[in-house]
Amino acid sequence: MTDISNRAVRGRAALLTVALALLTAVAVFIAMQSNAGALVTPVDLGTAGAFGVLAGSTVTNTGATIVSGDLGLSPGSSVTGFPPGTVINGSMQITNALAADAQNDLTTAYNAAAAQTPTAPPVSFIGAGQTLTPGVYDATSTLEVGGALTLDGQGDPNAVFIFQVGSGLTTDVGTTILLINDANACNVFWQVGSSAVLETGTTFQGTVMALTSITVDRRNTIAGRMLARNGAVTLDDDSIVAPTSCASSSPSPSPSITPTVTPTITPTITPTITPTITPTITPTITPTITPTITPTITPTPFPTPTLSSAPTPTPTLTLIPTPTPSPTRTSLSSSPSPSPTSVKHHRHKHPKPAPVPTPVPTTLPVTG
Repeated sequence: MTDISNRAVRGRAALLTVALALLTAVAVFIAMQSNAGALVTPVDLGTAGAFGVLAGSTVTNTGATIVSGDLGLSPGSSVTGFPPGTVINGSMQITNALAADAQNDLTTAYNAAAAQTPTAPPVSFIGAGQTLTPGVYDATSTLEVGGALTLDGQGDPNAVFIFQVGSGLTTDVGTTILLINDANACNVFWQVGSSAVLETGTTFQGTVMALTSITVDRRNTIAGRMLARNGAVTLDDDSIVAPTSCASSSPSPSPSITPTVTPTITPTITPTITPTITPTITPTITPTITPTITPTITPTPFPTPTLSSAPTPTPTLTLIPTPTPSPTRTSLSSSPSPSPTSVKHHRHKHPKPAPVPTPVPTTLPVTG
């Protein structure tokens, strides 16, 4: 009887120990879940946040995919399927400085997400009607998401969800991720150690940061970003909308920008323009024009009439023609008439007067 009683006591003690262990584990899990939101640090994407799609080697698309946000590639150079794919609310950044900077910021964000401490026990499958609160969830190897998964922000628009995946991330066909109670896709991050595959018909939330590649199968709807560090991003008739920054972070820059810009612009522009223009123009124009025009025009007309008026030619032309014809015609016409009469009455010859030479008009040189 004594042995039986001792065995019964020991059995009850063992059961009590197991029960206490289970209660402790449950209490720890509940505590981790309740404190998960407070322990998570938001992930800063930097310039990579402007991209809906970013790849390292290639971007390949089939069908009428829509990417809202920038589409980038670095260091690769091959982008195919755009069109028929389209990029809205952004642009193509292919092998340029902007894409390279985004890749650098992606690496920083990837490492920051991977370094955070898990706030829940390791997982390998999530979904199937499950609801998760903010925290860091760790899958040491692969992570499968299937069915319906709900992420509950618990009324906090800054609530952060980080899923650390050691190797591959996959979603089942038709998987749906829902956000409730102020949860925001801009604060949901999937850090993937190798590649991610989102199967057909998946409705996905959050930013995938994959070390290697990302494949988005046919007709998936994504509120987030597909960012691959080293490999390719493959798309097929999908819709990818990069979320804007969370609403709670928007009011912060407003008060900082307004007081800084207003006082700086007003005093700088007013005093600089007024004193510079007025004194420079007035003294420069006045002295230059007055002395130049007056001495040049005044002395020019006076020497001109002195040089052109010549009194000498006037008497020379008038005097020479007038006396020359008169004596010549009178002497020649009157001499022959009396010559016969003189011979008849006196009957002796008088010597004939010598002919008067005809004066030649001489033109005096005009001196002036």
